[in-house]
Amino acid sequence: MSRNLHMFAAALFIALATLAMCVFSVDQRYYAIVFQLGEVVEVISEPGLHWKWPLIQNTRMFDKRILTMDTPEPERFLTAEKKPVQVDFYVKWRINDVKQYYISVGGDEFVAKTRLAQTVNAGLREAFGRRAVHDVVSGERDKIMAEVQRKADVEARTLGVQIIDVRLKRVDFTPEVSDSVYRRMETERKRVANELRSQGAAEAEKIKADADRQREVVIAEAYRDAQKIKGEGDAKAAAIYAQAFGQNPEFYNFYRSLEAYRQSFRNKSDVLVIDPSSDFFKYLKSSGGGSSAKTGKHGK
Repeated sequence: MSRNLHMFAAALFIALATLAMCVFSVDQRYYAIVFQLGEVVEVISEPGLHWKWPLIQNTRMFDKRILTMDTPEPERFLTAEKKPVQVDFYVKWRINDVKQYYISVGGDEFVAKTRLAQTVNAGLREAFGRRAVHDVVSGERDKIMAEVQRKADVEARTLGVQIIDVRLKRVDFTPEVSDSVYRRMETERKRVANELRSQGAAEAEKIKADADRQREVVIAEAYRDAQKIKGEGDAKAAAIYAQAFGQNPEFYNFYRSLEAYRQSFRNKSDVLVIDPSSDFFKYLKSSGGGSSAKTGKHGK
């Protein structure tokens, strides 16, 4: 009885071991290739449990997810003007034909990345060589990425790989080109600054000339108005004088003589040499005569 039990246990163990060697599982993130004596006999892309012949068949898994190939160091390319630029990029890719992938690169991811890097580098070198510095730095980056992705994908299909995206992370000038660009930008900024200063000086002169012109116009208009007012005042004064003269000519003449005396003897240093019999002393004589008469009369 014990011997039969041992034999049953051994048979069960062998059956389970054989079953384990016949069954394998495939994760949804992977492809599986079934090899028989080194030859690909089946490609499995669906997840789940699958069967194989033990001992004569073996399996190998390959990642079906999107993978990233990043450049460890920036690559150096020449533009159409023969200006060197440093380019940092990455590539998104995945296996789309696992059998062709295995045949082309032996299923070695490192070899696949090396081939892809060479393909993408060749595409970028060609794209950069046909464009100016401004275009590769900012103007046509999207066009370059789309063009390189399209061409690289066609060649990558022969490896069983699909290029999903090519992205330029950074496009920089080399140090010597950066210095040259900086100096050129500095010169351009100085030229623009000088031009703006010249325009500002010209505008300032224009504004100053316009202000001077307006000042002259204002002064001329003010002088005109002053002369007009003065003329009107003189006219009114003449009219008043004429009216006063018409009413009392003797008083008017007397007033005019007083004005003449005041103007003549405004300063103490003023000296006049005039004939005493002149009309200039007419009212002074009358005043003096009257005073003398009064004095004489008083003396008497």
